[in-house]
Amino acid sequence: MTGGGDGVAVAVPLAQAMDASAFGAKAAHLGLALAHGLPVPPGMALSWAMVDGIADGNEHCVSTVAAVAATLTPTMGTGLAVRSSAVGEDSAGASFAGQHVSLLNVQGRDEVIDAVVAVRRSAHDEAALGYRRHLGLPLRIRVGTVVQQLVDADVSGVLFDPHPVTGAPELVIEAAWGLGEAVANGAVVPDLFRLERTGEILERRAGTKEVEIRPGPGPGTTTRRVAPGRVEELCLDDAQLSRLHWLASRCREAFGGSQDLEWAIAGEKLWLLQRRSVTTEPKES
Repeated sequence: MTGGGDGVAVAVPLAQAMDASAFGAKAAHLGLALAHGLPVPPGMALSWAMVDGIADGNEHCVSTVAAVAATLTPTMGTGLAVRSSAVGEDSAGASFAGQHVSLLNVQGRDEVIDAVVAVRRSAHDEAALGYRRHLGLPLRIRVGTVVQQLVDADVSGVLFDPHPVTGAPELVIEAAWGLGEAVANGAVVPDLFRLERTGEILERRAGTKEVEIRPGPGPGTTTRRVAPGRVEELCLDDAQLSRLHWLASRCREAFGGSQDLEWAIAGEKLWLLQRRSVTTEPKES
């Protein structure tokens, strides 16, 4: 069953999560990416009604998500990633980036349930509500959730197309060792790369990557020091940049418009973790 915009509590494979009114844009974008053959980690989408049911302790909803957790027994050597996919999130005018928590390397049935509740709660905290007020969005919040296998990334980061500041028709890539949270939370100064849309490399600029975030030996993540020789070593080579150029081109074909991508590379495999439009914030009056 793929419906849910009317408040049906369902959990579906990401490939079936096409209804953004039920599952949120994050899940719907990943579903569309899968439909176009793009490399998205295996996962499930929970409708906002399912998430509400879990928060209310509804036994059917809790048992359904427990079953979902069992079907996603990790095959990548890590636990699961539990991320918000609120209705209205990841739109062209409201990314909500950093407003809602993501829980990484979640392990076990009860932990998945707790993580879903924590994601929903974060959408109702004062910072997230203040962001909604700033954008003039409704304060009624419907929080879908994505539950996926966590990629134990060697390198990860973000990709913008076009340039997020100048609007130039080029790719801007920020990258660091380990999980992308080091880039998202400002723990490092990431490497910067600029590419023409035709693939030619315009700029390589080494950052300062003194730490990396990796899945912990148990639940959660750990932050560890990077070997001195790797702190200012570029973390992407030309072959990897070529694969990221391919990913951006395919996303442009699939979605149209601008692209704000989160990606990860583990071994020889490139993964698309998230796709949204480059956000245009409203100007202050």
